[in-house]
Amino acid sequence: MNGRERYEAVLASRPPDVLPRIPILMQWAAEFIGSNYGAFASDYRVLVGANLACAAAFNLDQLSCISDPYRETQGFGAQIEYRSNGVPLATHPLADNPDFSRLPRPDPLVSDRMRDRIEACRLYCQTVANRYSILGWVEGPAAEAADLRGTANFLMDLLDEPNYAADLMDLCLDTGIAFARAQIASGADTIGLGDAIASQVSPSIYADLIQPREKRLVNAIHEAGGRVRLHICGDITRLLPAIADLGVDILDVDHMVSLAAVRQTVGPRVVVAGNADPVSVVLRGPPERISREMRRCADEAGMPFMVNAGCEIPAGTPIAHLRALCEPIVV
Repeated sequence: MNGRERYEAVLASRPPDVLPRIPILMQWAAEFIGSNYGAFASDYRVLVGANLACAAAFNLDQLSCISDPYRETQGFGAQIEYRSNGVPLATHPLADNPDFSRLPRPDPLVSDRMRDRIEACRLYCQTVANRYSILGWVEGPAAEAADLRGTANFLMDLLDEPNYAADLMDLCLDTGIAFARAQIASGADTIGLGDAIASQVSPSIYADLIQPREKRLVNAIHEAGGRVRLHICGDITRLLPAIADLGVDILDVDHMVSLAAVRQTVGPRVVVAGNADPVSVVLRGPPERISREMRRCADEAGMPFMVNAGCEIPAGTPIAHLRALCEPIVV
């Protein structure tokens, strides 16, 4: 099986030859080819080249377009500062004035950073069509609202001004849908949905305000012909009942969450991916420990399962450690 075939087999509940490997690589990938994070985040050609090199070296099954959370944010008017050794910095256009009617409306085909991600999808498709799964990416409605307002402001909005927070998330949702559709049209078969801030809210706020908007985004991606891979950093245990109703295809699970609890709650259809601790296990190793941990994760989650750490592979992780994470697992 090639990577795309292996990936599709697990999604269709068919046995793969080995479990698909879908780790999140950003700064690590850039440095693997002798580049840096700023170049990776600002130039789709560097991003694609880095991911292709990693896929070849470590037998990965999915190529990713993810680089940082601020693609859509730049389209809303944020200023971006690229750094060689760290995530880009972004201004928050609504930090001092919550009136979002004054913001530009991002066009995925025009906004510089959104268009750059679309070009990454196209280049993957032109270069390795049908050999790997191609993962596009959008920010979830809560994550993007927090990027616009600033995290502290948005968390207060959810508590004190829920109607405003809902309206702002609706604006972000419309942008996310348009961005996802454009990436699918350009070759992505799956859209990653990152909504990290959701792990910081109560189950009731998530269920009432955030989850319904995530579900609309999931449905729109499915209607456009894409799969959905949900990634919420942090402890999502208390949110699992509502997450189970989203209808996602793949659920990334961070290291502090019980994979057994995830499987019990989301059921047998959802592909679970994770969840070795990126720092204490993957970064620090040794390789033998990483291999054991990934096999434990696969056993605990049960099928369908894909190999991943709990979150991004940290910069500075030894090559031997990523190789151990991606060691073939036969089920």
